[in-house]
Amino acid sequence: MPSSPDPSFAGANNAIVHRMLVMMPALNEEASIAAVLARIPRSIPGVGSVEILVIDDGSTDATVALALKAGASVLSHGRNLGVGAALQTGVAEAIRRGVTIAVNIDSDGQFSPEDIPTLARPVLDGRADFVTASRFKDPALVPEMPRVKLWGNWGMSRIVSGLVGQRFADVSCGFRAYSREALLHLVLLGQFTYTQESFLVLSRQGLRMQEMPMRVRGVREHGQSRVASNLFRYGKRTVGIMFSFIRDYSPGVLFNNTAAFFLALSLALATFFLGHRIVSGQFSPHIWAGFVSAFLFGLAAITFGIGQVAEMIARLRSVQERQLYLIRRYLPRLGEPDGPTPDPVTAEVPISRPPAPEDDDAHRR
Repeated sequence: MPSSPDPSFAGANNAIVHRMLVMMPALNEEASIAAVLARIPRSIPGVGSVEILVIDDGSTDATVALALKAGASVLSHGRNLGVGAALQTGVAEAIRRGVTIAVNIDSDGQFSPEDIPTLARPVLDGRADFVTASRFKDPALVPEMPRVKLWGNWGMSRIVSGLVGQRFADVSCGFRAYSREALLHLVLLGQFTYTQESFLVLSRQGLRMQEMPMRVRGVREHGQSRVASNLFRYGKRTVGIMFSFIRDYSPGVLFNNTAAFFLALSLALATFFLGHRIVSGQFSPHIWAGFVSAFLFGLAAITFGIGQVAEMIARLRSVQERQLYLIRRYLPRLGEPDGPTPDPVTAEVPISRPPAPEDDDAHRR
């Protein structure tokens, strides 16, 4: 559902007084984080306050110290969980603080913090619930990057666009703006990454999504990407996330189509088997076709039955997500009577997630 103005944020002239939270996942970004923080605009038309939150995903360098020195709040995982988990932490904190808009930007300097007002404008004006920067929408702004990455991004964008029913040129960019409504609906499960899953979740909720062409650095200035450094692994995990989404939210697409495929094969073999019996007057030497046809027919029936159960579970999940949305929406906000107590500048985030992968590439592009 599209976002609607919340009267609790209205000013004297009944205008919305926006509070913005800039969320910055970070893992060992001491070489760039101070410069990125210094460039974030503190004054944006239509925004009453700009708050900055660094989500430390297990840094072992001076990232946290530099972020605190620059005046940012810091939440630490204590160990590396992945950029998807870092965004989940940021979203939870944005909801807890009661901000009306959140912007996610990487800490490595790949994106220009000066573009935050431009990216956030459609959300601030009420024209969109989710805006993502696009590296490929405008051919004149396509950054320099390895051709294999360009092809990979193109293929992933085509797949996600088909799933959400809206054309996007770039679904892997980590520079995004979210309305309060989008934050309330954003239930993410992937720890490795969040970029494609966000499109799938928000499109299912009927929220308005926009893509904004922007000039972006194609490669990191410091260090190496920990998400896209191994393209095969990145593609494998991303496809796994999208498969899980289809299984969990649209099981009919998966199970019913699979059942239909098995049924079609069963009928084809049955036709061949019976045709041979009518023409030759005997079952051999193709009696195998009858057995395989019967097996595939049973497999189709079982798959269809599993699909019906999965559809019922998906409906229960929809009800649960609606309940979670209502709980999030009506939780007391920071600063209100009986509301939550502000955290200290830096805090350790309680971890209740599965253990992180042993390999250290599960964090960033």
